[in-house]
Order: sequence, then structure tokens, then C-alpha cells
Amino acid sequence: MPHPDDPRCTEAVHASPPSARRRRGIVVAASLVAVLLGAVVADRFAAARAESRTAEAFQDGMGTAERPSVRVSGFPVLPQLAGGSLRHVDLTAHDIPADGADRPLPVTQLTVALDELRTSGDADEAHADSVDATAFLSYEDVSAALGVTVSRGDEPGRVNATATLPLAGDVTVSAAVSAAPGNRIAFKDVQAVDGELLPPLRTLLDKALETPVPLRNIPEGLHLRSVTPTPAGIEARFTGTSVTFRPGG
Repeated sequence: MPHPDDPRCTEAVHASPPSARRRRGIVVAASLVAVLLGAVVADRFAAARAESRTAEAFQDGMGTAERPSVRVSGFPVLPQLAGGSLRHVDLTAHDIPADGADRPLPVTQLTVALDELRTSGDADEAHADSVDATAFLSYEDVSAALGVTVSRGDEPGRVNATATLPLAGDVTVSAAVSAAPGNRIAFKDVQAVDGELLPPLRTLLDKALETPVPLRNIPEGLHLRSVTPTPAGIEARFTGTSVTFRPGG
């Protein structure tokens, strides 16, 4: 242990207080941190507000029971808003309802990726320069719309459709699924798989599969590019440019 008269002991006991320059540096650093934290909070608030407005516009336009989930990408968001558009927005909506003959098939889930999204000041309209979307249609909803039981086929790109009548029994056919003009799903190359295709059953299947099913539960401006049967339903992929959704759209 150093002797009390040792100079090192004196330096340890009588440490000098922080210099004025050091104190100023601490104050400046703390102020800068506070400003940065405030900017981040303000930016996150702006992002949340933009997400809420986009969800509101989509819900009003598509008639969903619940608001979709919306995520704005990119930081900071405030400069994007000041420039009038958001660089990228991801949206997921569930249970877009059917609406009579024009919208016979409900959409179980719709995921949408929007680039350069602009919203109006009163949140009644949103517009994107380009869109990539996927609509998922459950076999349960497809079956209810067509009047026959639809399930995944044994071969890629095909579905099975089973028709049942009290006196005629049931029959299962296989059909290739494809995208048709006008955002419609077509069922082609129908082949018998199981059961006897009696006239009443043939009539029921013809009625269900001959006419392509329109998909109108999506924002205007999207175009159907492909359809793919999956174990749980049919996935329909859309792309589009200059897409707008609004109430009643």
C-alpha cells in the first residue's frame, strides 16, 4: 500500500473534476441522442399513420370485415411522405367477400406488394405505380361457388371435381386449371377419374366447369397471370401497373 506521503496517493484522492469542455461534450451528446430518438418516434408515428390510412382505403374499397395488415418499408418514412409517395408497402387482407354474380367467389387471403404508393388526403383512395399480388382461394369457397366438391388433383396443375346427386350417385373428374382473359379461372381438359359419368352428373359438371369463374374481388388494374393448385386451395398471381383502389372500386 502506498505511503500517505507518496505522490500517487495524493493524485488518487484529489482527482480533478471534469473539464468544462468535457461537460459540454456530454451535454451535446445527450442532446443529440434526444433529438435522434425524437426523430425516430416521429418517423414511426408517421409510418403508423400511413399504414392506417392505407388499410382504411383498402377496407372501404374491397368490403372486408376487418382491416388488412399493412407494413410500410424503408426508413425514414417522413421524407417519403413529404415527396408524395411510399417506396414499398406490403398488405395482407383476409376474407374478401363474394357479392352476387359479379363477385361469385370470395378471396380467402390476398397479399399485395405495392411500389410507389400514394394516398389522398382524406384516405378515400390509394394508388400504386406497380403491384404484385397473390390471391388464395380455399377449396371450400371454390366448391361452394361451383356447386361441386373441388380438391387438389393427382397431377400438377390439375384439380379434382366431384359431383353428387341423390339418385345418380357421384363421379369425380380431373381438370386442368389455367388463367383466362378477364381475370378468370378456366377449367379445361376434363377427364373422368372415378365413377360413371351419367347424364345428370355430366350436366352438373358442365355447368360448374364450362364457364370460367371471374375474380373481381381485387383492386382495379390487376391482371391475372397464373393459377396454381395447392394442397389447401388455388393460388392466383396478379400483376399490374397504375393500380387504384377506392370505396366501391
